[in-house]
Amino acid sequence: MSSAARQTIRTVIVDDEPLAREGIRQLLEPETQFTVIAECVDGDDAIDTIVREHPDVVFLDVQMPQRDGFDVLAALSEQPLPLVVFVTAYDEYAVKAFETHALDYLVKPVNRDRFRHTIERVRQRLTEQDLGAATSRLLRLLEEHPSRLEGRTGAAPLRRLPIKTGDRIYFVNVDDIDWIEAADYYASLHTKKQTHLIRMSLNALEEQLDPDEFLRIHRSTIIRISRIAELRRHFRGDYTVILDDGTRLKLSRSYRRKALDILGQIEPPSD
Repeated sequence: MSSAARQTIRTVIVDDEPLAREGIRQLLEPETQFTVIAECVDGDDAIDTIVREHPDVVFLDVQMPQRDGFDVLAALSEQPLPLVVFVTAYDEYAVKAFETHALDYLVKPVNRDRFRHTIERVRQRLTEQDLGAATSRLLRLLEEHPSRLEGRTGAAPLRRLPIKTGDRIYFVNVDDIDWIEAADYYASLHTKKQTHLIRMSLNALEEQLDPDEFLRIHRSTIIRISRIAELRRHFRGDYTVILDDGTRLKLSRSYRRKALDILGQIEPPSD
């Protein structure tokens, strides 16, 4: 879910000065997407609130009694942190603030135009986080259950395969695949132009491919039947399958009878 689709951006204001909290709240009033869920008067209160409420963004004062803003972040180092915007009357903490990966640093009194710029940065970062999380979920789903991409119920053959490269997903049409080769925990999909790696076992692929189009000829090889140009028998009855592009692949004994039956061949007498 992108930040544009969020009903609210849950916001916490932390400052020991009531007027400073009121100032941030007034600046947020035109930003209807932002909802202030809590105001905290010191560092301990801020820590408890952030752990309990899991806000999206915190406007955090630097100088406060007992625990300052940096102490708050240090205490939350083991927790998932919200976006942090430091708000302070002093500019000498800016370098340290950004070393803590703060999103922004505002100096009191906060200029409205400068505040709007910060608000846009918050929206943009939340959008990036949401898209990143959604992409990660999609990648995980496609790795674990590639057939869900097709909305399959188990009856229709798979027509496209998702290929993950880093944070990118692209798709290979099954009709473009000439043959498939096992590669450890992956399978190599060979097309006319290039080879693609998919994190899926050959057994899982075989179950989802159309048996009228693809044939298992070896524990590590599946071929497209229409790409077969020649079936060549060798000494002791071994066979080589030659594809129309000249690729030579071994037909293993354990898959030979089924392959020869499907290809309309007669099994020769055993040697």
